[in-house]
Amino acid sequence: MFYLGKILTFNSLIFLVFISIFLIFYFFFKSKIKILYILFASYIFYSFWDWRFLALILLSTVVDYFLGSKLGIEKRIIHRRLLLFISIFTNLTILGIFKYLDFFVESFALLLTNIGFKPDWPTLNIILPVGISFYTFQSLSYTIDIYKKKIEPEKSFLNFAAYISMFPQLVAGPIVRASKLLPQLRAPKEINFYRLFKGVELIIWGYLLKVVLADNLGFLININGYFDNPQSFASLDLILATLMFSFQIYGDFAGYSLIAIGLAKILGFDLDPNFKRPYFASSFSEFWKRWHISLSSWLRDYLYISIGGNRKGYIRTSFNLITTMVLGGLWHGAALTFIIWGLLHGIYLIIFKYLASILNYNTNKYIKAVQKILLIFIVFSLTSIAWVFFRSNSLDDSIYIIKAIFTFDISTTNSNFATPLVVKCFLGLFFVLIVDIFRETRFIYSIYKKSYSLRVLGIFISAWTILLFGNFSGNEFVYFQF
Repeated sequence: MFYLGKILTFNSLIFLVFISIFLIFYFFFKSKIKILYILFASYIFYSFWDWRFLALILLSTVVDYFLGSKLGIEKRIIHRRLLLFISIFTNLTILGIFKYLDFFVESFALLLTNIGFKPDWPTLNIILPVGISFYTFQSLSYTIDIYKKKIEPEKSFLNFAAYISMFPQLVAGPIVRASKLLPQLRAPKEINFYRLFKGVELIIWGYLLKVVLADNLGFLININGYFDNPQSFASLDLILATLMFSFQIYGDFAGYSLIAIGLAKILGFDLDPNFKRPYFASSFSEFWKRWHISLSSWLRDYLYISIGGNRKGYIRTSFNLITTMVLGGLWHGAALTFIIWGLLHGIYLIIFKYLASILNYNTNKYIKAVQKILLIFIVFSLTSIAWVFFRSNSLDDSIYIIKAIFTFDISTTNSNFATPLVVKCFLGLFFVLIVDIFRETRFIYSIYKKSYSLRVLGIFISAWTILLFGNFSGNEFVYFQF
């Protein structure tokens, strides 16, 4: 059912063996031993990806634990600033070397070539350590919060090391704040029936999003090669490919987040939701309160507010939004396409921010209901256009796809729509949309949440849907590349 795999992805057979063995012993340990056991298992988990990069996690852990301890006792402001600078510089230097150095070297070489020089230096081909963007931001938030006196330094190195490297959310988030997780590591909650039930419920729904929705759509996209060779496809094909990727990345990343949160729940830790039905957002500020919440809130608290937020007028606020979102795009990857993706979202935020006063003017509830539906459609459409840049292999491919979309010729198709696969994709999308609609209408969902019988039925229906319609070819999660 699940692929064997050499790395511990959540949808691999080896991970199911790993987590089963881990849990057998975990439930018998006392609190302090549990944390040591989690840390040991987390390092084993990461070693399956590439044991050489454990040194980077250890370096980040040791540096920020030491600097955090010093920040907690240092009173002189200039020394506190120096300690914070060392933390930021160390973490961003490591991230910059492994994630961005190749990009900037190649970009500089291209610039020199365009002005007449002929640089002759090799590409470094630096391997990107999995999860580095996530644990770097998590570690940075710790020292920044101590500097701002929002939290006290963690006394236990063991707890802090487990905070940085806890395996359920190590490689693709959510990015958890120290104020949220460290107190729980000091006193893990006792395992009870509700915690196990809720954890399993989240995990099952996460797997459904991944293997039924995301992997079937991803397989359909890949066998057609929409983004590998977009020039071979008609306008209708590329419109469908764009829509399919919009739901693929949602199912993939939201699915991973739910599995991670569910596993943490079973271990005795509560993590905040990372997705809240983002395609029901009626503005882009709302979208970013629903999509990858741990990253968007991190960018808001540690970047956007730090550079001025919305406190200094229209022009400065617009600049701050653009800067934050462009850097958010760059966080995802060292490519011009990611930068443009971030830039588009910055522009969307600015436009919708200053349209809000106009859109909120009408108080008629029927007009507002129609307006909301229209805005949801517009936000989803604009988000899907931005996803083209996120998914495409090059800027040229992105531009070609965007042009084809706006040609809007729906008369021909060159796609290979294998009927069983299309049925799986349609059923997966239909199932997820129905559930998300129920969850969005809180009255109906509140009835469901209060009934264990309905929730058990929901788990069995979800599990049966996974077995019948799941794609078990072992596709990695999209966000592992970041």
